[in-house]
Amino acid sequence: MLSAFVQAFKTPDLRRKLLFTLGIMALFRLGSVLPTPGVSLKNVQTCVGQAEDASLLSLINIFSGGALLQLSVFALGIMPYITASIIIQLLRVVIPRFEELHKEGQAGTAKLTEYTRYLTIGLGVLQSATIVATAANGQLFPTCTVPVIPNDSPVNLALMIVTMTAGTGLIMWLGELITDRGIGNGMSLLIFTSIVARFPQNLGSILTGSGGASKFFMVIAVILVATIAVVFVEQGTRRIPVQYAKRMIGRRQYGGSTTYIPIKINTANVIPVIFASSILAMPQLVSQFSPNSSWAAWVGQNLRQTDTIYLVAYGVLILFFTFFYTAITFNADEIADNMKKYGGFIPGIRAGEPTVKYLSYVINRVTVVGAIYLVLLALLPTIAVIWLGLSQSLPFGGTTILIMVGVGLQTVKEINSQLQQRHYEGFLS
Repeated sequence: MLSAFVQAFKTPDLRRKLLFTLGIMALFRLGSVLPTPGVSLKNVQTCVGQAEDASLLSLINIFSGGALLQLSVFALGIMPYITASIIIQLLRVVIPRFEELHKEGQAGTAKLTEYTRYLTIGLGVLQSATIVATAANGQLFPTCTVPVIPNDSPVNLALMIVTMTAGTGLIMWLGELITDRGIGNGMSLLIFTSIVARFPQNLGSILTGSGGASKFFMVIAVILVATIAVVFVEQGTRRIPVQYAKRMIGRRQYGGSTTYIPIKINTANVIPVIFASSILAMPQLVSQFSPNSSWAAWVGQNLRQTDTIYLVAYGVLILFFTFFYTAITFNADEIADNMKKYGGFIPGIRAGEPTVKYLSYVINRVTVVGAIYLVLLALLPTIAVIWLGLSQSLPFGGTTILIMVGVGLQTVKEINSQLQQRHYEGFLS
C-alpha cells in the first residue's frame, strides 16, 4: 500500500490530482473555522462546549465538521446540496419532465444538475436564515448567557445570511472541482473531511470525560468491529446473471456474452438514516419555541436518544425509508425494458413482465437485509452508551462510520484503477 502511494506521487498527472484534491480539502477546513462577520468568536467558543452534546442540529454539525455550531462561513456544510439532490431524485417520480431528462443521457443529467444547484442556493438561504434567527434569539445555545451575535440589527443578520449562503455555493463549487480535476467524488470527500477532522477530538472527549481509559479502548474496539462489518456489507452484492442472445448483422456476429446485474446489499446507502434523523429532530426543534407547553414537556421526556419511543420510531423510520428510497432508485421496469431492447434475458426467466417480477422479488429480499443492517448501525451509538454505561452520548456513530468507510473504499478503488492504467501495483492487489 505504501509503495502504491509512492508510485502514485511519482506519476506527474496523478500527483497533480492528489495534491489538488488535498488542497481543496484544506481550503474547505479553513472555511469551516473562519467566523461569519457579525459573530462574536469568543462568545461562540464559550457556548459551544456545553451545547454540543445536546444540540438538535448535531447531524448537520457532523457533516459540517463542527462549523455549524461555530457559525462559520461554511456553517451549512454540504447538507443543502445533499438535501437538494435527494429532492430532485424524489421529484422524478412526481414530475414527468424530470424523468424524461433523466432518460436523455448526459444532456438531461446536466439540466438536472443545474436544477440541483439552484435548489441548493434556495435551501442555503432558508437554512442560513433559520440558523441566524435561532442564534440571534438565543435558542441555538439555550444554556448559554452570553450573546453569540452582539449586533442583531437587520442589516447585520442579512449580511450573515448572505455570507453563509455564499459559503454553501462555494462548497458546491469546490466539490465539483474535485470531481472534475481531482480524485474521487468531490461532495463525498468533503463530507469525509468534515467527519475525519473531528474524529480525534471526539475520541479525546471520551478519554478525558467520564469514560476513562478502559471504556475508551472498549469504544475503539466497537468502532473496529463496526468498521469491519461495514466493509463486509458494503462490498457485498447480489449478482443477477444476464445472457445476451447472438445476433447476425451482415456478416458479423454480435451478442452472445454473459454479464450480471450487481445489486448492493445497502442500496439506499446512508439516505434513510438522514431522513429518519431529520424527521425525529423536528418535534424537538419545534418544542424549543414553546418550552413551557405540555407538548414540549412530553417531547423532552419521551424523545431523547436513549428513550424507548425514540429508538423504536427511529428504527421503524429507517426501515420505511430504506424500502421507499430503494423503490425510487431501482426501477425494475426500466432495467427489464433495456434488457429486452438489447436482446438480454435472465436465464430461466422470460423477458417482459416475468423479468420485472423477478427483479422486484430479488431487490425486496436484499433490501430486507440492508434495512436491518442500517437499523443496527444507526442504533450502534445508543447501544454502546447503554452497554458501556457512559454518562454522555457518543459524538459519532454508525452513520459517520458508514460514510467514512464507504467514501474511503470508493476513493481507494479509483486511485487503484488509475494506477492500474499506468501498470503500477495498486492498493487492492
